[in-house]
Amino acid sequence: MEDDGMLTECQESLNETGRFRKPLVLGVTGGIASGKSSVIDYFDRLGADVLSADQLAREAVLPGSLALAEIRVVFGDAFLLDDGTLDREKMAAEVFADPASREKLEKIVRPSIAVLAGKRLDELRQKDIELVVYEAPLLFEAAVEGRVDRVLTIWVRPDVQLQRLCRRNNLTEDEARQRILAQFPQEVKVVRADELLDNSGSLEQTWSGVELLFKRLVADR
Repeated sequence: MEDDGMLTECQESLNETGRFRKPLVLGVTGGIASGKSSVIDYFDRLGADVLSADQLAREAVLPGSLALAEIRVVFGDAFLLDDGTLDREKMAAEVFADPASREKLEKIVRPSIAVLAGKRLDELRQKDIELVVYEAPLLFEAAVEGRVDRVLTIWVRPDVQLQRLCRRNNLTEDEARQRILAQFPQEVKVVRADELLDNSGSLEQTWSGVELLFKRLVADR
């Protein structure tokens, strides 16, 4: 415990002298098929430290976890693969088709993700880096925007979103619309965000937008 206290005092001292500044934490959210992965990849290339809520969600349901055990009780063995891991594709189809199932799954998984996210973000905030990007598609739905300093919403034109989702997931237009409608409306995320990125165009346009935002956020830090 004495070591922890000495570390805190040292960090506070560095803050005062200007040699250590905690990084800005940017939460990145957006609708399904809005191109979040491309945006996150660009931030990563520019030097940001990236934390993905989706990866945390995978960790939360690893074999032996309490969350996976509860999923098995609530949904049954039919949603597990032969190796005991969660059948993510089958579960996704279930929760997008049935709002009640979606709510049950989120109640099981969200607490575990919250613990993991809090721990990782606390660790990253102690690093002398410029920007942490926390990719969290359900940032507003889970009411955890307080974990971050600023929120970026990635927006995409509805027609482009539909086309991308059909192509990416090999869905019919009706299936894709069902998945889009099951989520938080893009417009709500736009209104509640601090930053907005239109990702309806080319990859070159997306890169340019991310680069400009990165430079501005780092300069404001």
